[in-house]
Amino acid sequence: MTKPSIPKGTRDFGPVEMARRNYIFNTIRSTFQVYGYQPIETPAMENLSTLLGKYGEEGDKLLFKILNSGDFLVSGGITNEEGLIAEPIRSGQITSKISEKGLRYDLTVPFARFVVQHRNEIQFPFKRFQIQPVWRADRPQKGRYREFYQCDVDVIGSHSLLYETELIQIIEEVFETLGIEVSIHLNNRKILAAIANLIGESSRLIAITVAIDKLDKIGIEGVINELRTGGLSDEAIQKLQPILELKGSNEEKLATLSELFANDETGSKGIEELTHVFQYLNRIQPGHHVQLDLTLARGLNYYTGAIIEVKAENVSIGSICGGGRYDDLTGVFGLKDVSGVGISFGADRIYDVLNELSLFPDEVLGHTFILVTNFGNEEEFFSLEILKELRRHEIPAEIYPEAAGMKKQFGYADQKKIPYVLLTGSEEIASGKLKLKNMLTGNQIILEKEKLTEYLKGLFIFGETP
Repeated sequence: MTKPSIPKGTRDFGPVEMARRNYIFNTIRSTFQVYGYQPIETPAMENLSTLLGKYGEEGDKLLFKILNSGDFLVSGGITNEEGLIAEPIRSGQITSKISEKGLRYDLTVPFARFVVQHRNEIQFPFKRFQIQPVWRADRPQKGRYREFYQCDVDVIGSHSLLYETELIQIIEEVFETLGIEVSIHLNNRKILAAIANLIGESSRLIAITVAIDKLDKIGIEGVINELRTGGLSDEAIQKLQPILELKGSNEEKLATLSELFANDETGSKGIEELTHVFQYLNRIQPGHHVQLDLTLARGLNYYTGAIIEVKAENVSIGSICGGGRYDDLTGVFGLKDVSGVGISFGADRIYDVLNELSLFPDEVLGHTFILVTNFGNEEEFFSLEILKELRRHEIPAEIYPEAAGMKKQFGYADQKKIPYVLLTGSEEIASGKLKLKNMLTGNQIILEKEKLTEYLKGLFIFGETP
């Protein structure tokens, strides 16, 4: 018999993990809603025509593709006469024959497709959030999974830099609530384009951004080697390196860049946009954690303006949130010149950070608050009446499923970390006075049946668990 297993890069989540994940989702969701964003959902699978070509060559390689049917090759979708299943097989040759759909790589491209498809039903600017899983055929490692959740928030239909500022506020509010210290990195693709132009390599912008985006992983020497491999001359690399290593405050960096790009319209526009965002933040978010980072590139090809990335200060796990401005992502679906900006929270990496730093509050686990005992038929009916009343008042309660001794029922409560046990034996039924045991301290109090619910409600509401 085959041993049960799950694919590498995926995970099971038990009750404790789910309670903690829901704490993350609820924190993020409630912040999105406070800022006026509304939820949507899109299918797990999209047409490959929707996905391909939107993430760059490396991104396209990480798309999970779906067979047109479960047994498409055998059922006659491809024949030997076509010569496509003879060795050696080239996936590029047969993909279009056997697969027309793929699992979504992110939530942004499906969102752009949604906007175009439903443009007559939505009001622009359209502010949406989306919390759903995505899939990438990546090599599993710490902080990198093949199936993971993204929590996206985007606004589309406006060029206003107020939205970049608003998204940064959301980032700071979410991580402050979660208790995670973060650094927020900000750059602009227009500045990266100007840098490529300044060093005489404007035609290699994508190669430059892909290489720069790996700086944290492979270091400056690794980036230089990758740039050489990508065709950049040593002269161009020598011009690029001091820009990437530029030091100083946000204002000092912008001043230096203003001099460098005085005659570059694209670069000047990027500096103007960043300057406005920092002005907004300095006014409404004093003490913000945003720093101008010229090494921030984010390899996705659809970004055209601001790019944002967030890292946890005390855990080495890579980016836990990121995004940026895209001026014409909907254009590939037929709706031209509709600008948008958005960010995505990586829920799984955030989970790992909270777990590693022991930042999950105990109360998020949502344990059963009270176990009602079961000592026999008459006692069982009595316990069910009490149970119904407790649940009606939204007190998490359960009954032991069968008549059993006190030791066994207390052991069950201990294993499930249930803080209170209510004893409902024949003596309690006859007297109308019930015994409530605190499982942590071992203390017992006696309550009249009529006063039980109000007493427990007070404990539960005010979090007075052992």
